[in-house]
Amino acid sequence: MGSISLRKVGKTYGAVAAVRGVDLEIGDGEFVVFVGPSGCGKSTLLRMIAGLESISAGEIAIDGKVMNEVSPRDRDIAMVFQSYALYPQMTVRENIAFALELRKVSKAEIAQRVDEAARILDLSELLGRKPRELSGGQRQRVAMGRAIVRDPAVFLLDEPLSNLDAKLRVQLRAELGRLHARLGVTTIHVTHDQVEAMTLGSRVAVFSRGSLQQYDTPHTLYHAPANIFVAGFIGSPAMNFLEARVVEKASGGLLVAVGRGRFTVTPRSDAHGLAPGDAVLVGVRPEHLSLRHAGQAETGIEAQVELVEHLEPESFIGVAPSDPAVVIRTADDYAPTSGADPAERVRREARLIVARVPSNALPPRGAGLELCVDGRRAHLFDMSRGVAL
Repeated sequence: MGSISLRKVGKTYGAVAAVRGVDLEIGDGEFVVFVGPSGCGKSTLLRMIAGLESISAGEIAIDGKVMNEVSPRDRDIAMVFQSYALYPQMTVRENIAFALELRKVSKAEIAQRVDEAARILDLSELLGRKPRELSGGQRQRVAMGRAIVRDPAVFLLDEPLSNLDAKLRVQLRAELGRLHARLGVTTIHVTHDQVEAMTLGSRVAVFSRGSLQQYDTPHTLYHAPANIFVAGFIGSPAMNFLEARVVEKASGGLLVAVGRGRFTVTPRSDAHGLAPGDAVLVGVRPEHLSLRHAGQAETGIEAQVELVEHLEPESFIGVAPSDPAVVIRTADDYAPTSGADPAERVRREARLIVARVPSNALPPRGAGLELCVDGRRAHLFDMSRGVAL
């Protein structure tokens, strides 16, 4: 069994709060991902679970037993690091077996466990090699092998794919998923990559500035984000945020105005307290924007194409509103983050609205157009606090 409970867990370094009152429940056998930008506290929290960092507040329990004062070696966990941490003078077999030898496990059992781990990880032909003779992906599998042979209650993975190139990351990501399905061991995986988090986790915990922002399934994080930070961090390209004003209650939702544009948004139930004239923030993902065609009842957002990104069969355009009354906001306005990729930072700094369009209908750079919002898929956020309505 490997259930994990975090109750009001905090970590401070002097006056700096690295982790702030985290409450989290992880079921036995779950694959949970901690994700967030650099400095959000996710790795610090993982190290506290492992016992490598002391706990400033709260308690951590594994299988109902409080671990605050339990040494790392007695927590029945195995950890895999970003750096592999292999012994260069040892063979693959010796690296995998080393922790078992320290525990005085019999030679016969060590051989059996190493051979089984090597078979699972497709390392059987490499057991006699040294780390310098292996690729990055093979080294990472050796590091995983060292964890597997310990037969722990919990796996803790601290950005294990970060040092790999894009192709290897995709390959190892798939292998991690298959490995978890096969072993069924409770796993916590830390990453700054939201794609990695969404593809691996049965549930994902999103962190910012040491605080847990939302803990839910990938589907819920994407389609029902709790606040602007989650909405902007999950998904690539990121969600667009536009200042809006409630015009009136309409059939099926609220009629809102973004500059001269008008469209109906279907809010969550607790947003029906909004009144005409109230300011809100509308969030809309690129795939929920479309080019307006003649005859559509609702007016769109007039804009000019500034950026074209060809990604067959669909592409993305970044447009600058022609109407000066249209105000674009970003998640950084509410919770600054260094986690965005370079292309995303360009879009944010330029304050462009990003839309996904079919490549066969791609407008050229400089073209004028009108974007329509799918109000059924749009999100409403509180203008001042950034929380979902």
